[in-house]
Amino acid sequence: MEYEKPHLSIKHWAEDDQPREKLINKGKNALSDAELLAILIRTGSKQESALDLAKRMLATANNNLQALGRYSIEELMSFHGVKMAKAVTIAAALELGRRRQLADIKDRPQIKSSRDAYEVIAAKLMDLPHEEFWILLLNRSNCVVHREQISLGGTAGTVVDAKIVFKKAIQGQASSIILVHNHPSGSLVPSQADISITKKLKVAGETLDIAVLDHLIIAEKGYYSFADEGLM
Repeated sequence: MEYEKPHLSIKHWAEDDQPREKLINKGKNALSDAELLAILIRTGSKQESALDLAKRMLATANNNLQALGRYSIEELMSFHGVKMAKAVTIAAALELGRRRQLADIKDRPQIKSSRDAYEVIAAKLMDLPHEEFWILLLNRSNCVVHREQISLGGTAGTVVDAKIVFKKAIQGQASSIILVHNHPSGSLVPSQADISITKKLKVAGETLDIAVLDHLIIAEKGYYSFADEGLM
């Protein structure tokens, strides 16, 4: 006959396996998403540890923190072991993480790849129910000096005016720009309209000596780079 192993709470684990102690001793980068979430949860129940609860919550969100961040307080409280205080703590922490990504650009990150550009702007666009078009303004060192919204549309598209794009670029004294827009549908396939506006803006930029380096399409699960695909 097999006997069920008794459940051990986090405080009875080896010190190196306890999330809080692991963060203190090894640094925050050593922790998994579940371990960081367990620190916020603090305590579990008789049935499962805080870490087990964190893993279960993440599993329902397909292990996607962006998806978990969209859960309402009521949805978070639907998990056994999560009451109001824990739900509010989790929601606040995830919102702080999102706002950190949205903070004003002060350190002027240098763009060396499409991934760099994606990380600068993704948090503004990936969860929107409508389409928006933005540009990243870069200096001669390819460092981002500003982000500018060009237009806001519906679920199927948005209108982009080349005059506004380059007015913003000139006012911001940009040496080059990166085009960015989102697809609320989740599709990362560029439409014919996406391809056409990219070509139009690239040609206009050459005339004004403002290079259009890339065009990113952002969706919930990632991004598409025109430059990476050889379309620039």
